[in-house]
Amino acid sequence: MKHKTIYINNKKVFFNYEILETLEAGIELIGIETKAVKKGTGSLEGSYAIIRGGEAFLMHMHIPPYQQNNTPKTYEPDRTRKLILHKKEILKLADIEGKRSGGKHAGTKGTTVVPVALYNNAGRIKVELAVVRGKKKHDKRASTKKRETEREMRREMK
Repeated sequence: MKHKTIYINNKKVFFNYEILETLEAGIELIGIETKAVKKGTGSLEGSYAIIRGGEAFLMHMHIPPYQQNNTPKTYEPDRTRKLILHKKEILKLADIEGKRSGGKHAGTKGTTVVPVALYNNAGRIKVELAVVRGKKKHDKRASTKKRETEREMRREMK
């Protein structure tokens, strides 16, 4: 089994959302984007996945050019990128978005699909997607308090 290398991580997902389910998807990138991702530049904050016409797309993911001077003038860092998924997985995501009936999270109010990380899996760049529900302000406070108490406990143990 190959070692996974995480290139870009979206740490805010764990604080802002409650994760219900995760899945892995491929992503269509052009050459300069692949190099930029492998370099570790880019941001997943504010990005999300949608289903259009039976295909999945990742919206608002920012990947800056690898080399500014060698980048085509038409390159858009925030362009919509296609996700590579099996038909069953696309239908599952469509259920989550409430576009179809049935399914585990179908029509669930407040759920969305967001990317958690971009990583290398067997020589290919993959995206970890998560079905999430937004946390309320009091939930965020509780998770912050829990994290601080765990940190205090670790300090006391040393």
